[in-house]
Amino acid sequence: MNDTTDAVEATPVTTTDVETTEEPRRKGSTKSRLEEEGDIAADYLEELLDIVDLDGDIDIDIENGRASVAIVADDAGTPALKRLVGDDGEVLDALQELTRLAVQAQTGDRTRLMLDVAGHRSTKRGALVRLAQEVVARVQASGTAERLDPMPAFERKVVHDAVAAAGLASESEGEEPRRRVVVLPTPAATTGEDAQATDE
Repeated sequence: MNDTTDAVEATPVTTTDVETTEEPRRKGSTKSRLEEEGDIAADYLEELLDIVDLDGDIDIDIENGRASVAIVADDAGTPALKRLVGDDGEVLDALQELTRLAVQAQTGDRTRLMLDVAGHRSTKRGALVRLAQEVVARVQASGTAERLDPMPAFERKVVHDAVAAAGLASESEGEEPRRRVVVLPTPAATTGEDAQATDE
């Protein structure tokens, strides 16, 4: 027992020591971590484009606290890239998940990275914002909640954000893949944001 005590006494570790070694690594690292995620994703996607023999440029950005990567092409290359989108974005969703896994494999951390191909998500985002605005107007006029059709998490998040920007509350209900947004006739400030926060 004395031997163990002597070993512990020989290498004391204080709370202050732990805090000073851990804290500097965390401070100011969010942007560099997101940039690293974007770089890893770009490398992975460039290899994929080479394998499937598609031309495209990779744009990396940081939006809303997450890395955002887009595969873009000139007008001539866009139809070929749309094969990476698939019907209603199913291939894009799968590719995004594979890219997230590739990033996680290198960083050891889960990522919320967003992937867009040929402007599919940005076009979809605009249509969803318009849909949300129309639904908000109907809910405000009728005073009753309205349920939207089931949609993927990315689309639900866009709708939640647009509804909140218009001053109303919304929530998600149901189970995947039938999960949907419900726009409520109550002001956004009076409800929790749990449903909105979980839709990524």
